[in-house]
Amino acid sequence: MPQHKRGFTLIELLIVVVIIGILAAIAIPKFANTKEKAYVASMKSDLRNLVTAQEAYFSDYNSVYAPSTTAMGTNYQASSGITVKINSSGGTGWTATAKSASTAKTCAIALGSGATNEGDPICN
Repeated sequence: MPQHKRGFTLIELLIVVVIIGILAAIAIPKFANTKEKAYVASMKSDLRNLVTAQEAYFSDYNSVYAPSTTAMGTNYQASSGITVKINSSGGTGWTATAKSASTAKTCAIALGSGATNEGDPICN
C-alpha cells in the first residue's frame, strides 16, 4: 500500500505569499489616504469650532475678536495633534490656520472684511 504525504508544496506556498503581497500593496496606500483624510477632517472641524469660540469672545469682549487661541482660555481647545493659530484679528474680522504633523496639508479659514469663502475652511 502506497503512503501519501500530506502538506503543501513549495510552489503552493509561494503562490499564497505572492497573493498576500499583492493584496497588501493595494491596501496600504488606500489606508494611508484614509488617515490623511481623517486629519484634514479634524483640522476643518477645529476651525469650525474656532468660529463659534471667536463669536462668543466677540460678544463677551466688546466687539473684538480674540488675538490668539490662548486668549480664549478654556472656551477653545484644538484636537490632539492639531495646531490652530489665529493669524490676524480685530473688530472687523480674523483669519486662522490649522496644521498637523501627520499631514503636509494646511487648512485656513477667514471671517469678516476681505474674507473669501467666509467661514468655510479651505485646505491645500
